Amino acid sequence: MRLQDKVILITGGAGGIATGMALAMAKEGAILALVDVNEEAGKIVEEKVQQYSPKSSFFIGNLLDVPNLPSIVEKVVEKYGKLDVLVNNAHASKQKPFEEITQEDFDLSFGTGFYPTFYLMKAALPYLKQSEGSVINFASGAGLNGQPTQTAYAAAKEAIRAISRVAANEWGKYNININLISPIAKSPGVEKWAEAFPEMYEATLKTIPLGRWGEPEEDIGRVAVFLASDDARYITGQTIMVDGGSIQLR
Repeated sequence: MRLQDKVILITGGAGGIATGMALAMAKEGAILALVDVNEEAGKIVEEKVQQYSPKSSFFIGNLLDVPNLPSIVEKVVEKYGKLDVLVNNAHASKQKPFEEITQEDFDLSFGTGFYPTFYLMKAALPYLKQSEGSVINFASGAGLNGQPTQTAYAAAKEAIRAISRVAANEWGKYNININLISPIAKSPGVEKWAEAFPEMYEATLKTIPLGRWGEPEEDIGRVAVFLASDDARYITGQTIMVDGGSIQLR
C-alpha cells in the first residue's frame, strides 16, 4: 500500500488514462478526488474506484471556467482535510494540418490543458507545502517529436513541460516534486485519432519497440503510483517516457 491514505486529485477523471491511474492508485491505498465536466461518466468511474477505495469521490468541474479553478482544490481539501498529489491529466484538442489551425483550436487546447494545469498548481501550492506533496503533469510525444496534425496539442503540452520544470526548480525548497509522464496508451483520444488518421496510427505503432500500445492501468497507472509515492521523492523536473521506447531521450 504505497499510497496509503494519500489524497490525490486527478483532472479528466471520467475516463481514459485517468481511470487506469485512479484504479492503480486506489489499489495502493490512495483516496481519489476525480474531477471532470462529464458527471454521468465520472460517477461510473467513481463506482469502479470505490470498490478499492471507498472514500474516493467524483467532483464535477469545468476546467474552461478559469475563475472557479481554485474552488476545485478548495472543495477537495474541505472534504478530505489535505491534498498530497495533484495530477493534471485533462486535455482536449483538435487534430488538423498546421495551415488549418485557428485561434479557437489553440483556445481549446490551452484552455483545457495548459491553463488548468497552471492555475490548479497555483491553487494547490499551499496544501502541497503542508504535505510535502507531488505534482504529476502530462507531456506528449506529439510535442517532443512534432507529430503532424497536432499543432495546438503539441504547443500546449510543451508549455506544460516548461512550467513544470520552472516549478520543480522553485518548489524544491518545499520538498515538492514535480514530474511529467509522456504516455502512449489505449485511450478514447487515441481511438478517435486512429479513426481519423488510420495510416498515421499504424505507422506510429510500428515505431514502438515493445510493439504495443500501453495499458492505462497496468503501464501508465503503475508509473503514476511510483511518482506519487515516497519512492520518487528524489526525482523532480523529469519527463518520464512511458511509451514503449518510441522516444528515447538523451
